[in-house]
Amino acid sequence: MIYIGAHLSASRGFLSMGKQALEIGADTFAFFTRNPRGGKARKLDRSDADALMELMEEHHFGKIVAHAPYTMNLCSDKPDIRKFAGDVLTEDMERMEATPGQYYNFHPGSHVGQGADEAIPMIAEALNTAMFEDMTTTVLLETMAGKGTEVGRNFEEIQRIIESVKLQDRIGVCLDTCHVWDGGYDILDGLDEVLKEFDRIIGVDRLKAVHINDSKNDIGARKDRHECIGLGQIGIDGLQAVVNHPLLQGRPFILETPNTMEGYAKEIALIRRWMI
Repeated sequence: MIYIGAHLSASRGFLSMGKQALEIGADTFAFFTRNPRGGKARKLDRSDADALMELMEEHHFGKIVAHAPYTMNLCSDKPDIRKFAGDVLTEDMERMEATPGQYYNFHPGSHVGQGADEAIPMIAEALNTAMFEDMTTTVLLETMAGKGTEVGRNFEEIQRIIESVKLQDRIGVCLDTCHVWDGGYDILDGLDEVLKEFDRIIGVDRLKAVHINDSKNDIGARKDRHECIGLGQIGIDGLQAVVNHPLLQGRPFILETPNTMEGYAKEIALIRRWMI
């Protein structure tokens, strides 16, 4: 059994997202901690956060997955951009404790020509600065498609970041099906082999969440263009195998397909019919 949900707007607060999740048949969801293009986070309403946690317990939700803004580049070649990213990460780590025990997902960043060898220590240093003892949030590095100068284009780069993080019990991975497919991992015809490779390099126990998306691209395109479930190159057979794989059960699966709320509801219903 998996938990299934979609990426929802946080504009009306925590409880509103929980209610919207229920309306579309979800038992988990994702949300941006602030505008995805950056900026200040909305004022934290702890009573609203508490109300969400109560609703989640009542309706047996899985863990929810907060998402950092896309502009948070911890390995930029510009010190001011790295400082902004580090400040956002630090603030988000503190704010996440209003919804204890959940996940915080982020794109590792783009090295903008410096190379991964320069970028990876920057990412790890920022994590070690922002993360703190007794935090309940688990930080997730997202697998990337390898577009441009993205860091995290393969399992080896993700692991190199993880092994440099001090709080080993609070670091994990979010596997994005579109991203790994676009990055060259054949999850359609070789899912078992891909997960074995993940386990060998990172450890499947670190795989905490899944972004369940189809892809507009052929395998290895390194373009990162999401498609609705069953309409892309991974297709229903590939994604159904992901949903039912025994190594992935018990995790939140988040839809990030180009869709409306009605479309998400239909995709959630479809995925529930797949579950063995």
